[in-house]
Amino acid sequence: MHKPVTAEIISIGDELLYGQILDTNSKWLSEEMDKIGVRVTRKTTIGDDPQAMNRAYEAASREVDIVLMTGGLGPTKDDLTKHVLADFFNASIKLFPEALEDLRNFFESRGKELTPTNQSQANLPSNCTYIKNAVGTAPGMWFEENGVVWMSMPGVPHEMRYLMENAVIPKIKEKFKLPVIYHKLIKTIGIGESWLSDKISVWEEQLPSHIRLAYLPSLGEVKLRLTAFGESLQTLAEEVKEQTIKLEPLISEYIYGYDTDSIASSLGHELIQRKENLAIAESCTGGYLTHVVTSIPGSSNYYNGSIVPYHNDFKEQLLGVNPNTLSTKGAVSEETVIEMSKQVRLKFNATYGLATSGIAGPGGGTTEKPVGLVWIACHDGKNCRTRKLQLTKDRLINIQLTSTASLNLLRETILQNTK
Repeated sequence: MHKPVTAEIISIGDELLYGQILDTNSKWLSEEMDKIGVRVTRKTTIGDDPQAMNRAYEAASREVDIVLMTGGLGPTKDDLTKHVLADFFNASIKLFPEALEDLRNFFESRGKELTPTNQSQANLPSNCTYIKNAVGTAPGMWFEENGVVWMSMPGVPHEMRYLMENAVIPKIKEKFKLPVIYHKLIKTIGIGESWLSDKISVWEEQLPSHIRLAYLPSLGEVKLRLTAFGESLQTLAEEVKEQTIKLEPLISEYIYGYDTDSIASSLGHELIQRKENLAIAESCTGGYLTHVVTSIPGSSNYYNGSIVPYHNDFKEQLLGVNPNTLSTKGAVSEETVIEMSKQVRLKFNATYGLATSGIAGPGGGTTEKPVGLVWIACHDGKNCRTRKLQLTKDRLINIQLTSTASLNLLRETILQNTK
């Protein structure tokens, strides 16, 4: 296998460090580099500071094959990138006539005057290759120094993407012999990262050296990412498939899908296949669980409806929860969510009824029922599965975790009924 081609992404701009702008560029660049077999080893964000920029350039020049830079190419005095790059490469700044002509055409086509300030954008480091930006005024600059390729692009996302797709990626493919990278995501739910690791440790140790495993935890889920490096996409796909087949029996009860699947889309597909449907009664999640379910295209084929009885009076009036249950056991109780799931299933004539009730926080908790206490239930007409959750102090996280756990409870119910 040939040597990996590595890259660093450098994002420039005080606004990124102040949190005024979200850096979506580096995420997109990483994805595009991965597609062509370039391994991004580091991302760096720096402000409009020549010294910090020079330190970042110096470090990158020693460690990677490709440096992709965004930002700092505007016409104003705070845009420093091309001047710092010229100093870094011991180059001068000179006028590029082709760049000036492109700028003039750009402004004339829009009925605007090319001002002296805008003309200055045609002054570039003398050692760069000018890359035309047909969708903006900030030019792209390609450098090759000491075996390292450098590309400086505007920070405006659509301009950066235009340059990457139309110039940079083709040039990288010409310049480097690139490996093939193949990814496979195995998505799990209902098990924590460390427990998952224990279950598959022997399998993980036996993976071939060119196939790597990464654990990617998120709220209520853990994604396992297999990444294979080689020269044939078909061969890598077959090898990863073999490893996935070996993995599945070890954790089959926790796997809900692969690659682009979400727990909601996976369950939707299963309900359609089974010609079954779902109704939801949610209190502490306030409609978020319904939002997750209905965000899937085609959810009308299996989703019947929801009731969000946030106040206890409406748990009684709309759902028909026994007032004695609410007065003696409380809204946040196993008994209440059992009745909620049963009643919503009946009211919407659904196969399954899901219910949530809890204390999302940050207030409202007691010693007996602290913030983060949630009960969920899934009723299938014969049996009701329940689960007690003790979550966090953060309201939004609790809502999201409860919704994920509820969908997992539905998944477990379906699995149990399939046996």
